[in-house]
Formats: sequence, structure tokens, C-alpha cells
Amino acid sequence: MVERHDVIVIGAGHAGCEAALACARLGFDTIIFTVSVDSIALMPCNPNIGGTSKGHLVRELDALGGEMGKNIDKTFIQSRMLNKSKGPAVHSLRAQADKQAYTREMRKTLENQKGLVIRQAEVSELLIEPNCPAGGSLCQNSEWPKPTLIDRNSFFDSDERKNKRKVIGVKTTSGAVYLSKAVILCTGVYLNARCIYGDVVEQTGPNGLRSATHLTNSMLREGIKIMRFKTGTPARVDRRTLDFSKMVIQKGDVPIIPFSFSTDFHSIQKEQVDCYLVYTNKKTHEIIRRNIDRSPLYNGNIKGTGPRYCPSIEDKVMRFPDKEKHQIFVEPEGLYTNEMYLSGMSSSLPEDVQSEMYRSMEGFENVHIVRNAYAIEYDCINASQLKRSLEFKDIEFLFAAGQINGSSGYEEAAVQGLMAGINAGRKIRGLDAVILDRSQAYIGVLIDDLVTKENHEPYRMMTSRAEYRLLLRQDNADIRLRKIGYDIGLVPECDYNSFLEKKNQIEKEIIRLKNTHIGASPLVNAFLRKMNSAEIESGITLSDLCKRPELNYESLHEIDNSRPKLSYQIREEVGIEIKYEGYINRQKQQVDSFRKIESKKIPEGINYQEISNLRLEARQKLSSFRPENIGMASRISGVSPADINVLLVYLEKSGIKQARNK
Repeated sequence: MVERHDVIVIGAGHAGCEAALACARLGFDTIIFTVSVDSIALMPCNPNIGGTSKGHLVRELDALGGEMGKNIDKTFIQSRMLNKSKGPAVHSLRAQADKQAYTREMRKTLENQKGLVIRQAEVSELLIEPNCPAGGSLCQNSEWPKPTLIDRNSFFDSDERKNKRKVIGVKTTSGAVYLSKAVILCTGVYLNARCIYGDVVEQTGPNGLRSATHLTNSMLREGIKIMRFKTGTPARVDRRTLDFSKMVIQKGDVPIIPFSFSTDFHSIQKEQVDCYLVYTNKKTHEIIRRNIDRSPLYNGNIKGTGPRYCPSIEDKVMRFPDKEKHQIFVEPEGLYTNEMYLSGMSSSLPEDVQSEMYRSMEGFENVHIVRNAYAIEYDCINASQLKRSLEFKDIEFLFAAGQINGSSGYEEAAVQGLMAGINAGRKIRGLDAVILDRSQAYIGVLIDDLVTKENHEPYRMMTSRAEYRLLLRQDNADIRLRKIGYDIGLVPECDYNSFLEKKNQIEKEIIRLKNTHIGASPLVNAFLRKMNSAEIESGITLSDLCKRPELNYESLHEIDNSRPKLSYQIREEVGIEIKYEGYINRQKQQVDSFRKIESKKIPEGINYQEISNLRLEARQKLSSFRPENIGMASRISGVSPADINVLLVYLEKSGIKQARNK
């Protein structure tokens, strides 16, 4: 059996869904493979979307035309803006999802997307030209791209030949062949996955779904470097066996802020479910310490590297022995289930230890476990093999996105899937890749970190990783990226026009605030005294008042008689832009300097071994990562500022020499 499609997407998790939708919406005949159709957009771990820095990613994805923000707006059961007590740069939206509804709604979107086919099958092999297929009945098919028969050993000895390889399709475990113009790997945590708790080891993917056991070998044969990572998930418990009177209630926000810029603000205001906060205690920690030798993390049964910033509860207890308690969030998995998720308490301890450990917490004395906590090991790639477009450097038209790239989290996966889908489509059409740099988006920070840094553990996005986070706020993601999404072809005309109107209103209101003076009237000074702000003796603009620490745009409505009626989102944006104007302008200057360095391109075929003054480590790292510009080179571990200066001098001399030769 042979089928032909423009794009093949392997895996239907959060990365795969975004990649497939992007390709289909851009007009490409797309097929998406999954080991189980029931696992489309599965949420095997936490039942939420967003959170610190992750909320930024979802907003950016939505601004570019992705689906995750729209989908969570349809299926959330509680919403909160995190870090509201801090500055706007770290405000992050987070929504509890009804897991079943989220998966069902995303599957519905995929099934009704024109140009997109869903196929339940396991992909076992990448078909790479020129070395695959090397004979056989398929080669007799006149429509099959004829392979260049070449000795494999000599093939890999030549970088020139190596760079000419390209993917032409895939084969499934049934032997069916699917030809395509591009392939996107979005395999998540399924490659050779195994789930572990205590002495129990099951060769399965998450939630008992079967793992994908063949594709890794095909990738290894093509010279793709594979790593072994680990993640984990907490137990799910029966809410009927919990005593919520002993826990702290966590309410949702009012009003509810939508994730998607396309979602109507008023349509999502609804009743929300409660979450709860509880703590571990000394007894919990004693149980863990007493049984630590039975933990696969500590007895050597788990070989993969786990996420530093999302450790298991046994890891927390052992790494922070002076901490007497750790907070655990108790979150509902949906409206039509009694399962509750214990955020912050993932574990791979044996079943009996888990039961004792959970029952040691207040409100959990009689808890019944529905699903055991477990760790999961899986194969992923070294993302330094990728360009910033997420295409493999050595295999054309082959892209990778999501946890296969060594990242963690639904949101990190989704944005990679979107960018891989966009760039696969543009590669097919012969267009330049869309590359978001570190000053444009958290997406740019994420992808740049993946492809330029040596990530020895699952990568998690954090606000601290973004140098220009005051510019990359979650509230202004559409202002930064909406036009890019529209130009790509993923943002509809109606949504783009709405954005232009919003942007126009923001600009007009900022100008009005800067040009509106108010005098030192008794009414104004009475207001200032009430707000514990210094009184004024002469006229002052509303924008200058807004910059005072104790005042803000919303509070000034009492003395602002000419204020127009504006939406919540516009008022928020205006207030931030005015109050933090000085800091924002300073960061824009830093971005100008950053872009000068990023604009210094490095020739693709440069031989770093010829640059005699480069240190040996720098030559090795630069040859391995092959950065696209000086900025990327400067962020590679092991490349010093002195090495960058040597490289700049070399490039300048090479440029002069080439100019003379011409």
C-alpha cells in the first residue's frame, strides 16, 4: 500500500495537533499518525494549560494562529492569572481543563479540518533519500523517487553528501508506505517508553497506551543522536475520599481572562470549580526517607534524566532536607469524573509506599488511589541537530517538535509544533523559514535555547530565561505577533481587523493621556490624598500621574472625565505601556544592540578547524552546533567572548578577501 501526502506528522499530541492544523490550514494535504485516535491532544499529566511563562507561550501561539488557546477557552473549568502581586512581565494565565472535553474538542477540530487526515498506525521507519529505499519492489514503481545507490560508509564520510539527504516519506509497522514532501516528528514521550513505580516496569506509554518501539532504530540508522529522558506524574485520587474542610480553597478569578485573542470576553464568564491547597508534613517526609532505597530514582532502575524544575516528591524531600513541608495543589480532572490530580507530588515510589505517603497528609487520611503515580522514560533527540526552523541540519524536509526535542510541557510542545508546521509548509513552497528571535517572543527564547544549549534534562520554559521579558508580556502577544500570523496565512481577516482596531484604540488612548492636563483643583488633590499620593501645585498630565507607584490607569478614572469606554484588555495594555514606559524604552535599546549581533551571519560552510586562534573546545562546539549567526554562537556553552572576537576578526578578513577576489 502506497499513499502520497504533502506533509506527514508523526504523533497527535499537543505538538502534532498544532503542526498538522497549521499545515492543513496553509493548504497542504496533511496526514497525522497516532498510536491511538483516542489519545489526540491527551493530557496524561497535569489537567491545566498555561502557568508561569507557559501562559505567555499559549498567548503567543494564539496570536500566530494556533489552536491551543481557543481549545482551552472552550473547555476550562477554572481560570487564574498567576503572579498578580508582581510586575506585569511575569503575569501568567493558567486554566484548569476538563481533560476529556479538551481532548474531545481538539479531536473534533482535527476531524473537521479540510485537508487533514487522521490515521491510527505506528510509524516504524523514516524513508531517507539517497540511502533509502535501496532496492526492493517499491523501487520498481515508476512514480517512486529513484534512490541514489551509494555505499553507506563513504556516504557518511562526506559532509557534502550528508547534507544532501532528504526525507521522502515513512513506513508503518504494517509495511504501508506513505510518501510526502515533508515529515514532522512529534512523538512526545512514546519512543521506547516505559512506565515505572517501585519494582513495576511496564513497557507502555502514558496512561497505559502502547509505546512506539520501532522508530528510534530507524532514526539511529540515519545518524540522529538519541538521548534518554524521564518525567513523571502524580497519583489520581477519588474526591469522595478526601476531606476538603482541612484544605485551603483556591478560587478562580473574576472576571475570567480568555487565552485566545479571538474569544469573546463576555462569552466565557461562567461558574468555576474550586481547587485546593494542602501540604506535606514531617510524617510524609519520614515515610519517603524510610523507603527511599525502594525508589527507582535512587536504586538505579531509572536511567533517564528527569526535569530539574519539576522534581518528584522524593526528590524534593531528599534535595531539601531542611524543608518541613511542600505545597500540593488538589485539582479536579474534569466535571464528569471524581478523579483529582495532586499537582507537585509526582512519584515513582512503590504502590504501598504511595498509599501510606498520601494518607499522611491532612484531608487524605482515607484517600483512595484511582491511578498510581509513575515515572516514564522515553527516547528524545539532541536538539542541537536542528536549525532554528526546527528542520534537521543534515536531513532536509525532516522537522521535529515537542518533547522529542528534549522539552517538557504541553505548551512548549504546542508552540514548537506550530513553528515546525509553518516552516515545513514554507520549505515546500521554497520560502524562507519564520524565525522568531529572543527579543520577539518566548517562542524564540525556547527554540534558541533548545538548539544552542547542551540540554541534559527536559527543558522547561521560565520567565527568567527571557532577557527582554518586560517587552514579551502575555498581554501584548498579539501586538508583537498578530501581523506575523496574518502574513503567514493562519490568522483570518476578521481576527486581524479586530486586532488593528484594538491597536488603534490603544495608541489613541496613550496619546490622549499624554496630552490631557489636569489642574491642582481641590477635587484632584482630595483624590491624591485618598490614594496616599503627593498633592500637585500646578498642572500635570494624566500619563505622569499614572506613573506614580501608588496610582494606576484604573484608579485615575475618578478624575479622568474624558475617558472613553474601553475593553478590559485595552485598559490593561494602556496602563502597562504608560506606567512602565521608561523601562520599556530602555529594554528596546537593549534589543537594538542584540539585533546588531544577531544580524552578523556566519557562512553555512565555514570550517572552524581553519581558524587557528580559536580554542579547541570552541572549534569543537561551533563545528557541532553550526550556529547561524554571531548571537547564536555567543550563547553556546564552551564558546567564550574571546572566541567570539576571534571569529569576528576571521569573518571580517574573509569578507575583505572575497571582495578583492570579485
